[in-house]
Amino acid sequence: MLKTSKSPLALLFASLLSLPAMADKVSFSDELNASGETLVLFKVQNTDFPGARVLADGALTHLERAMQVNQFDGEEGKVLELLAPAGSQLNRILVLGLGDGKLTEGELNNLGGKLADRLVANKDSNITLVAEGTPDEANFAAAVAHGFDLKRYHFSRYIEPKKDERELRFALSDADAAAKAYQQRVGIEAGVVLARDLVNTPAGDMTPEDFADAAKQLKDLGVKVTVIDPKGIEKLGMGALMGVGKGSVRGPRLVVAHWEGAKGAPVALVGKGITFDSGGYNIKASGDSISHMKTDMAGAAAILGTVKAMAMQKAEVNLVAVLPLAENMVSGDALRPGDVVRTAEGLSVEVMNTDAEGRLILADGMWYARTQYKPKVLIDVATLTGSKVRALGREYAGLFSDDEALVSSLSAAGQTVGEKLWRLPLDKAYGDELKSNIADLKNTGAEGSAGASSAAMFLKRFSGDLPWAHIDIAGNAQAGSDSAISPAGASGYGVRLLSQWLMETQKAN
Repeated sequence: MLKTSKSPLALLFASLLSLPAMADKVSFSDELNASGETLVLFKVQNTDFPGARVLADGALTHLERAMQVNQFDGEEGKVLELLAPAGSQLNRILVLGLGDGKLTEGELNNLGGKLADRLVANKDSNITLVAEGTPDEANFAAAVAHGFDLKRYHFSRYIEPKKDERELRFALSDADAAAKAYQQRVGIEAGVVLARDLVNTPAGDMTPEDFADAAKQLKDLGVKVTVIDPKGIEKLGMGALMGVGKGSVRGPRLVVAHWEGAKGAPVALVGKGITFDSGGYNIKASGDSISHMKTDMAGAAAILGTVKAMAMQKAEVNLVAVLPLAENMVSGDALRPGDVVRTAEGLSVEVMNTDAEGRLILADGMWYARTQYKPKVLIDVATLTGSKVRALGREYAGLFSDDEALVSSLSAAGQTVGEKLWRLPLDKAYGDELKSNIADLKNTGAEGSAGASSAAMFLKRFSGDLPWAHIDIAGNAQAGSDSAISPAGASGYGVRLLSQWLMETQKAN
């Protein structure tokens, strides 16, 4: 039963850096009433909903008539919108259909994002959403609010921020439980926002050093951040990372961000951080393609965002992020096709294509994570291959792993949040394509072969005997048009996936 007293929402992270802009405009209340300018109700098919307990007789009759005329029964995705009757304190009433109500976290996020789109043209700023009677009320309200917030993201580094004065008030039975569930998602949202901001920033303002400086800000959250400069990289024998970065006047960096929220062996995440990818001497021929290459550090951005998400909610996980960062440029010092580099692993690599540079820097990053932190599992994330986009498009990221348990748990996490993974093959035949006559291996496979799989087989050589997965997010990290929970531009893809996976792993342990 609903209480008569109002339960205030205390933002747990108000004193921490970079809270999402909308977090202070969402509240939860135990009071059930039709206050505000817009009222949003949710309808599960073949069930009652709280319209009769929220609306005065005139407004209720008005709504019931509209539902009857429009044959609205709560079918999933259907929306009924009507102006409130004269004399009502409301301006408008919306009813959203939930179908059978069995919606995943990602589907609820999408519902919140679509609701944000629906209301963007409305001038109403005070919105009440009645979550009472929905399945798992507290998580329902928190997930819808999370999607609403994610869609309202704006990248405003170079333009005046758009003002968004809308305030959301959720009415439900247990406001405290909803507030707690929302705070967890506020941390994840902060990670998504960080990843989007990093990827949206033009490469001239997001060099390896700039990215490292952004990572250092997480120290305020208790994250241990280490930055290794070019001299340190050379000293470690990271010839692959150094080779890719030497063509730029801005030298490479290796960033390590460690959130030690638990003891024991950590989970290691390694992210590709090419802050700009010209292709090197195998220069990208398409002007349209090269203009988007500020996004080639989206793997590193997603992983740093995940670290922030875990730190914001004080998650009981031991997580180490290793982020090799470099600009892949053309100059008199740049790698030439046919050059040989030696990785920190000790393996020599014949560089057949300077535009296949991401796997080179990941090789050194994976070695560092394995040897310095002895993790229990290793996952790398990268915008690695156009081959993956041709195979899967933008709906799924590519997943490569021989570890069945890891494939299962990552895939389940992706389905839950809507950042879906599709397993692609690892096979010895693709590895055989990497044989070189003058080095231990080449950095590309055969012409016309499955480039995403040969790239994954290259990385496998640097995974040791650890449970390992490679996630290729090419095509997922950047969108040319709006999605349900993201405006056009950087999506922050991977933060929600990895956060969900880490939290599920934490529960299992």
